[in-house]
Amino acid sequence: MKTSIKRVGSDGKDTLANLLEKYNYEFSQYDKRQFNNNGLFGYKYLNNYFTEQGRFAYFIFVDDTLAGFALINKYKECDRPVDWSIAEFFVSYNFRRQGVATEAVRHIFNIHKGWWHIKYHKKNVASVVLWNKIAKMYSDDYELCIGDEPFDDGTEASVLFFEVK
Repeated sequence: MKTSIKRVGSDGKDTLANLLEKYNYEFSQYDKRQFNNNGLFGYKYLNNYFTEQGRFAYFIFVDDTLAGFALINKYKECDRPVDWSIAEFFVSYNFRRQGVATEAVRHIFNIHKGWWHIKYHKKNVASVVLWNKIAKMYSDDYELCIGDEPFDDGTEASVLFFEVK
């Protein structure tokens, strides 16, 4: 089983939008976000990943099968310096707990060095475990900060801050 990432081009925008719907549906159990009258969550920053500098969208593949996505930007999540931030990260259920997320993050960190902010919702226990494991793998002195903005349900955001060299 080989995990890889591939930068999403404009031809992959519709596929990414479809995956974002699945991601937002899953995440709504934590932050209580609502879909619109068309039954869609939407993602207001989707176009920015194809028009703005400093934003990167990646598909995650296992062998040749699409397994998820990662959205990377430079958005500051807390009062620490930032070079990169994981805006959204999703691995399909059938590829979880197999090291796919960890390997995808390794590929991302090989491309994007510097100070990272990784924001997570504390009710999403799987992401708490994953992101803290990642932080420990890449830094001996990572820090857990309080995010500048709470989630839609008012829950305080947890933000891991560390440097990838």
